[in-house]
Amino acid sequence: MQTQILGLVTPLMALFFAAAFVVLWRVGRMKRHVLGFGIAFALSAIGYLVTHFTPADAPYVFHATQVFYSLGSVVMIASVCERAGQRLHLGSMAFVYVVTALVLGVAVSFSDDVASRLIIVNMGYGVMFAMGVTTLLTAPRRTVIDLLIIAVMVFQAADFLIRPTLTLLFEQSIPAAAYRESLYYSLIGLVLAVKGITNALVLIGATIVEWTNSLRESSERDVLTKLHNRASFEDVMRDLLPRAQTEGRPLSLVVADIDHFKQVNDIWGHQAGDLALAGFGELIGKMVRGCDTAGRVGGEEFCIAVWNCENAPAHRLAERIRQSFAALEHDGLNDDIRLTASFGVATARDGETYEHLFSRADQALYRAKSSGRDRVENAEERRLEEALVDAKPNLIDVKRAAAGR
Repeated sequence: MQTQILGLVTPLMALFFAAAFVVLWRVGRMKRHVLGFGIAFALSAIGYLVTHFTPADAPYVFHATQVFYSLGSVVMIASVCERAGQRLHLGSMAFVYVVTALVLGVAVSFSDDVASRLIIVNMGYGVMFAMGVTTLLTAPRRTVIDLLIIAVMVFQAADFLIRPTLTLLFEQSIPAAAYRESLYYSLIGLVLAVKGITNALVLIGATIVEWTNSLRESSERDVLTKLHNRASFEDVMRDLLPRAQTEGRPLSLVVADIDHFKQVNDIWGHQAGDLALAGFGELIGKMVRGCDTAGRVGGEEFCIAVWNCENAPAHRLAERIRQSFAALEHDGLNDDIRLTASFGVATARDGETYEHLFSRADQALYRAKSSGRDRVENAEERRLEEALVDAKPNLIDVKRAAAGR
C-alpha cells in the first residue's frame, strides 16, 4: 500500500506542472510551445500511471507506456526547439519510435525478463533527446536560459542512455512479475521526480522571462500598428546613433506621413482611418529588414531607422514603400480609393544627435508635402544642391578672373 501511494507522487507532480504550464499559456497569452510543455508533462504522467496500475506481467505494459513516454518526449523536444526558433525533424523521431517498438516487440515475445525491455525503450528516449540537443545547438541565440535548457536536455539524454544499463548491472535480470518490487523501479521513481522538478523549474523560469519580455515589448509597441511607439523608437535611435558612429556604419532615417489623412477620418470615419494606419504599419513591417527599426511617432507619421545603410539604398527603400502603399487596398474605403504617403530621407553625419537627424529628415518630408505629395525627398541631395549653388558664384569669379588675364 505504501509503495502504491509513493508511486503516485511522481505522476501527480507531473500533472501539477502540466496544469501550471497550461495556466501560464492561457493567462499570459504565451506562444504554443508553453502549452506544449504542459502537454508533455501530462503525457509523461499518464505513461507513469499506466505502468503503476496495470498488471506488471501484462505483455502490453511496455508498449502502452512507450507510446505515452515517446509522445511526451517528442512534444517536449519539439516545444523546446520551437521556442529557440528551430524545427524538429519529426520524421526522424517517428523512425526512432518505430524501430524501438519493433525491437521491444521481439524482446517481449522471447523473454519474461524486463531488463532488456528497459534498455530498449530508454535507449529510444535517449536517442530522441540527443537529436533534440543537436537541433538546439544550431539555434542562433545563446542566453543563460537557453544554455540551461540545453543542459537539461543533455542530462535527459545521458540519463536515458546510461541509467538503465548501470542499474541493471546490480540486478542482472528482473522478472516481469517482480518489476514493481525491484531496485530499478524504486530508483526510477526518484530519478523521474528529480528530473521532473528540474525540467519544470528551468522551463517555468524560461516562460516567466518570456512573459516579462512580452509585457515590456507590449508597452513599447503602438497598439494599432504593432510598431515601436514614439518613446521606444527614440530610445532605440539614441542607442543606434553612437553604435553606428563607433562601428563606422551608416545609419539612415526615413520619415513618412500619410497624405490628406484628415480627409480620410472626416469622410470615412476614424475606424477607416485606423485601418489605414494599421495597413501602413503592416506594410512597413514587412518591407524593412530584421536589423531595421520602425515606429509610429505621431498620428499618421512613421519613422524607419535603416541600419548599416547608405543614403541611396535608404532612398530606394522609401520609394518602394511609397509605391506599394499607393497600390494598397484599404478596408472601409471605396474600392477605387487609394491613399498615398510622402517621405523624407536623411543619413546621419558624424556626431549628429537624433534630434538634428530627425529635423533634417522631417524638413525633407515637408518639402515632399509642399511639392505635391506622394513623393520622396532626400535631405542629402538637397545638401548637395545647396553646395553646388554656393559654389556657383565662386566658379563665375574664377572665370572672370581668367578672362581678365
